[in-house]
Amino acid sequence: MGLQSFFGKALSHFNRKSIKRETLRSIIDSEQENSGVVNIHRYDPSNIGDFYCGPHHYFPQLKDKYLDIFDYKRENTEQRAHFISTVVANSLIIGGGGLLNREGFNLQLDAFAELSRKGKKTVLWGVGHNAKERSTFGKSLNYNIDTEKFGLVGVRDYGRKELWVPCVSCLHPTFQQTDAVVNELGVIFHKKTLKNKKLTAKFDGIPSTSNDSDFDEVVRFIKQTDTIVTDSYHAMYWSILLEKKVLVIPNSSKFYDFKYKPVITNFESFKTDLNKANRYTGVLAECCEVNTHFGEKVFDYLNL
Repeated sequence: MGLQSFFGKALSHFNRKSIKRETLRSIIDSEQENSGVVNIHRYDPSNIGDFYCGPHHYFPQLKDKYLDIFDYKRENTEQRAHFISTVVANSLIIGGGGLLNREGFNLQLDAFAELSRKGKKTVLWGVGHNAKERSTFGKSLNYNIDTEKFGLVGVRDYGRKELWVPCVSCLHPTFQQTDAVVNELGVIFHKKTLKNKKLTAKFDGIPSTSNDSDFDEVVRFIKQTDTIVTDSYHAMYWSILLEKKVLVIPNSSKFYDFKYKPVITNFESFKTDLNKANRYTGVLAECCEVNTHFGEKVFDYLNL
């Protein structure tokens, strides 16, 4: 890397960091209102798990009321101004997704906790830990935020002091529909894994798709496959909902604390673990019921 390129990247990083802190400080220093509600999550259409984990997709009270949690750092001043004004004016539903124990979301979550102290109504809905350090995988992991600073809390990680509320995407109507199984085995890659052509080449001949594909296509693929191997959290979740056998290749801590455990494996030797996988029944109905009841609590809390 040339010296000019190095300093250019360093300056860009400094500017982004400055933008982030300036945006959040502007929000915190403002007089807070609870005039309406907005659902803040990682609104990323190129990652269907991130995209469909927002409650605004499933409840009429939240229709079209969303923000991308990354809009606070956009270089576009109008986007940042919209983020600031929307957060200041509204109660906040934060989640779902792996927003906890992930550096990219630390500043926002700390700011939202501070807003709660200033009278902002705040809800954590279906959030969970998402640490990338392998030393955390399968370990008892403390959250990097104090969830007691938020008004109402539901987390997708099971067995904690907080209320268990799995990802709200279970409420999508497509999961109520069935399809005939045509594949004994299938692979669903995380979109980042697709960049590793040497790895994906090992799966030539095995039906596959990825989490940057069309949502309906991915769910149809799951329905038509008996056993799913994946390194995508939501592919794991949706496969369990649809009563498939599931093996996961973990790329963060998030795979370890779902209530219904998949088989943990790796890309090199997953075939030797196929006979360990089982299927769970009744999970879809349970997850839908939990989210429906949590929604009632949320809308009562927010007076919606």
